[in-house]
Amino acid sequence: MSADVPPTPAAGAPDDGEIAAVRERLLAFYDARRRDLPWRADTDPYRVWVSEVMLQQTRVDAAIPYYERWMQRFPTLTALADADIDEVLRHWQGLGYYARARNLHRAARVLRERHHGRIPADPDALRRLPGIGDYTAGAIASIAFGIPAAAVDGNVRRVLCRLYDLPDPTPAELRRRAAALVPDERPGDFNQALMELGATLCTPRTPRCDDCPVATWCRARARGTTHQRPATGPARTVPEHDVGTAVVRTPAGRLLLRRRPEEGMLGGLWEFPGAEPRDGETPAAAAARAARSCAVRDPIPDGALGSITHTFTHRRITYHAYRFRVDAEPAAMVESRRRARPRGTPAGEDDAVAWVELAGLDAYALPAAQRGIVGMLEG
Repeated sequence: MSADVPPTPAAGAPDDGEIAAVRERLLAFYDARRRDLPWRADTDPYRVWVSEVMLQQTRVDAAIPYYERWMQRFPTLTALADADIDEVLRHWQGLGYYARARNLHRAARVLRERHHGRIPADPDALRRLPGIGDYTAGAIASIAFGIPAAAVDGNVRRVLCRLYDLPDPTPAELRRRAAALVPDERPGDFNQALMELGATLCTPRTPRCDDCPVATWCRARARGTTHQRPATGPARTVPEHDVGTAVVRTPAGRLLLRRRPEEGMLGGLWEFPGAEPRDGETPAAAAARAARSCAVRDPIPDGALGSITHTFTHRRITYHAYRFRVDAEPAAMVESRRRARPRGTPAGEDDAVAWVELAGLDAYALPAAQRGIVGMLEG
């Protein structure tokens, strides 16, 4: 849809007539142009919640196959609460930002224990659950329960910054602006219309202003500041890190994995043991030290395997992988965790360490860089 070149909108706060017109145009836009996405098939609170969490830091087209597989395995909140965290992380594997999956699992268990397995409609109650902040609480409350609550994600922030020509508003100001717009009728559709507008038309670099349903009221368009809204800060320098990574193999071909601590980056996932080199230490020596930290007494160097660089949000890490071998099978063969072990494998003594055949690595949730190391082994 198109709009005429607008007169300059009023500089102050929008009046009731403008708010009503923006609501009407956005809902009409949503009815006509909304994408057919699997989580829009119904407004089941659990499905809304999972989709909104998956869409944080993830593009829609990347999230769709994960959402569909998730719903096949964990179709209800109870199914998620009953699942083992390792299986939850495996189904999240590849989406990144794994704290989202851990918080989904924790919140499902809280809901089962304290809320009779029901997701509350109240935004304040939602915000008390692990991993649910202002945006997710507003999205669930409005989409699943029809409560007029604001939901400001990155796309909505950009739309509001341009609509009101705001260079760098505080989160509180954006929530206030959004709350003033959300109607009592169809609040969930309205919030999704704002998200849809930001995702499809009001994009960061090439906004399609001529097709925008609310261009008439867009102050940034009228003042020629569209490409400056929202303002961006200077590019951050991403620190570089090296990690010596030990790929230790037994005579029977089992490989050593260790589980990362639950808290922190990539918490709860499995990895080949690794360590950052100390002053004067080579990556190979750091890798051997990491192997010894997993009770491998005398890892025998067996050559370099290769290197993989992975960029996280705040750092870039190069994993230098080295082969090691041991002359005997470890006394405590751990091929799985206490719960949800792959069929036919024995329980071990230490859930933080696992010795796994190459073909069995698919049963473990591994971060992207670790899967790259597996690819080098397979290749």
